[in-house]
Amino acid sequence: MSRDPRIRRLAVVGLLVAACAVTDQAARHEARVTRVYDGDTIEVEFEGQRERVRYIGIDTPEFDDDRPAVRELARMASDANRALVNGRTVRLEFDRERRDRYGRLLAYVSVGDTLVNEWLVRGGFAESRDYPPNLRHQRRLDAAEREARGASLLMWDGRLAGRRLR
Repeated sequence: MSRDPRIRRLAVVGLLVAACAVTDQAARHEARVTRVYDGDTIEVEFEGQRERVRYIGIDTPEFDDDRPAVRELARMASDANRALVNGRTVRLEFDRERRDRYGRLLAYVSVGDTLVNEWLVRGGFAESRDYPPNLRHQRRLDAAEREARGASLLMWDGRLAGRRLR
């Protein structure tokens, strides 16, 4: 290696940039969506297997909630998720923990340039929910929730009396 400190710094920066690019690319994987369970859980064909995927950083209403308004929002979130991803090839981006306690893959899911997790929050179909240590896009998701709340979209239109899901 050169003795010139500027050349050494450039070489180190080049190695770091290359390492980041490899890490970033390794964190994104293509999969085909085979089923939509609800607003925040899908099934995909991934690496030759069918896997359940739970979206990181969001929570959508559940069908088994006692509140009719929550069940209606659950249907809407599920329908929106289905319309966006069902049968499509998506990119899975993993964070620090790859699986949850139920064995599901944990991922940020993208269709084209659309981060589905964020799209669901921004549309009022989901709330932002942090699940440490998977926090890579949490600020982005929190900002999307602030926008949805500010516009009184779906979950934030008053039907839940201003309360979060849980």
